[in-house]
Amino acid sequence: MIYNEKSGFHANNHDEVYEQLMTIWTEHEFEIQVFDIASEPNVATLIQKIIKRHEAYDDHGVIVAAGGDGTLNAVAAQLINQKIPMGILPLGTFNYVARVLDIPLDILKAAEVIATGQARSSHVARINDHVYLNNASLGLYPLFIKKREIYNQKFGRFPFNAYTSGLDVLIRDRKELKLEIDVEGKSYAVKTPLIFFGNNQLQLEEMNLKIAKAAELGEVAGVIMAKSDKITLFKTLYKLIRGQLEKATEVHSFSGDRVTVKSKKKTLTVAIDGEIVEMNTPLNFYVEKNALNIMVPHDSASV
Repeated sequence: MIYNEKSGFHANNHDEVYEQLMTIWTEHEFEIQVFDIASEPNVATLIQKIIKRHEAYDDHGVIVAAGGDGTLNAVAAQLINQKIPMGILPLGTFNYVARVLDIPLDILKAAEVIATGQARSSHVARINDHVYLNNASLGLYPLFIKKREIYNQKFGRFPFNAYTSGLDVLIRDRKELKLEIDVEGKSYAVKTPLIFFGNNQLQLEEMNLKIAKAAELGEVAGVIMAKSDKITLFKTLYKLIRGQLEKATEVHSFSGDRVTVKSKKKTLTVAIDGEIVEMNTPLNFYVEKNALNIMVPHDSASV
């Protein structure tokens, strides 16, 4: 099991739950090792060591990611096209990956799924050398993430803080990006405050976006805002909160097998599953279909 010391069991006083997890997996005859994701300077080095240990056994077992989007993303990036499945203990705020796969949000029930469920394949979206399981975005959204972390530190991790931080950014910070977007060979010059790419159809469905179906099929799915004036941004945030983003007049959806975002800037700030990354341009988006095996309940469908 790989967890984040900053947001995992011990940070949230979950020691009793931790002991119960060990009991569940021991009763199912698993040998257990636990690692803090920061125990190695490089996440890839840590997980490659863990993979080698698993490969030494006939039964390769499960590599469990315990945490929110950042932890799941880091582990998943190293398990793409591996036979060893990933298990999920959902400890995030929204837990979209777990929810779309019908993995229980109750930690102990999720542990039972890891022990007794089955491995199913999931699509993994990529942006250059990074993966995103839920979403990647440019413009206002990375600012939302930074502001949300400030709110979380002050008031705790609650979904309401995501909306409050978004409102704060709209009042104080607004940026417009000048980009060229290539979708399926067609090029579009755009000025936009926000581009959002989604890989999780549940999250897109909750936003009532038709591109949820495209994400389910393994296509790059995105939305772009066409205006950056404050009134339009407030209206769009209101539609987002009400789950009516598709009805926002200045929001346009698109999808395709490959999307390229070009900029005159050498780097762009991108929010990838809640983590802020500076990335070299151009940004190339595509999806590796059925590339990640995840332990799910026996009646869960492939995603």
